[in-house]
Amino acid sequence: MTGPLVQRDVHLRDLSADDRIQLMVQVAKRYYHQDMTINVIAKELGLTRWQASRLLTDARDSGIVRIEIVPPTPRRPDLESRLQRRFGLKDAAIVPVDPEGSDDLMLDSVAQAAGRFLAGLDRFPLIGVSWGRTMSAVARRLPPFWNDGVEVVMLNGAMNVRASATRTNNVAELFARAANGHATLLPVPAILGKAATRVALEQDPTIASVLDLGRRSQLVCFGLGALTPDSVLVQSGFVSEGEARDLQARGAVGDILSRFIDADGKIIDHDLDDRTIGASLASCRDRTYSIGVGAGPAKHAVTLACLRAGYINVLVTDEQTALFLLEAS
Repeated sequence: MTGPLVQRDVHLRDLSADDRIQLMVQVAKRYYHQDMTINVIAKELGLTRWQASRLLTDARDSGIVRIEIVPPTPRRPDLESRLQRRFGLKDAAIVPVDPEGSDDLMLDSVAQAAGRFLAGLDRFPLIGVSWGRTMSAVARRLPPFWNDGVEVVMLNGAMNVRASATRTNNVAELFARAANGHATLLPVPAILGKAATRVALEQDPTIASVLDLGRRSQLVCFGLGALTPDSVLVQSGFVSEGEARDLQARGAVGDILSRFIDADGKIIDHDLDDRTIGASLASCRDRTYSIGVGAGPAKHAVTLACLRAGYINVLVTDEQTALFLLEAS
């Protein structure tokens, strides 16, 4: 290269537009194609390190360099980045969906993405999980030995009042089994008949130790529950269909950890919440990873509420939900 481009201490402002573009290309080729460091590039082209770094940044910003992220599984990294910026998330995993596909297929795709995301994290010796259909699907999609020897603790009460066709309250056991670890269960109903019963149970040493273990977990993963007739809380007998309709009429959009919330993520019924045993929603904000998993239109409103309230810093969902969140926000 000749002319001003080989002079030591090049003054970038003095270069013509064509010479600057040529220099950006030279820096980019050396950095991306020849794996040179910024220091080596600067020395070879007669630039300072700051100038070489600035030219590389300008090459990306101007479109001379285009970086494409190609995940090993079907993902929408463009939507993931937008959601991270919009809601201040640590990460997101968004999967494309087939418009002609079934709800079960969509849930399976999201569950697979959640399982792989969990397996790709640094090892956490203790994690907390919720129960339900979504989390059961995630448990089935965890790779073998995804977190060898992990301790999995249940975050909310999971002893059903009424048996359902598909067992959904053994999530902690399934998570632990896939990792050759062990599970610590919370053997109480999710929602009790009286607030005084909840207070008494929380004072029991055995229950208190499980709740304390849940509070100490720096990685929590939970499903985002829709307020529909087939909700696991309705199907399991914790909330009647009439109570569900009443909650919805009062502005409830769904539940997180068995706690019903409104569109802003606030508790909708404090009397009901006083009878709910498990991790508090506020505690979700203090975790290193607080991962919410949900799929399908029925989960749109509760997912948005969860993001507005800051209960999660990682979201795993489908692209239609992601688009809804970006438009609604």
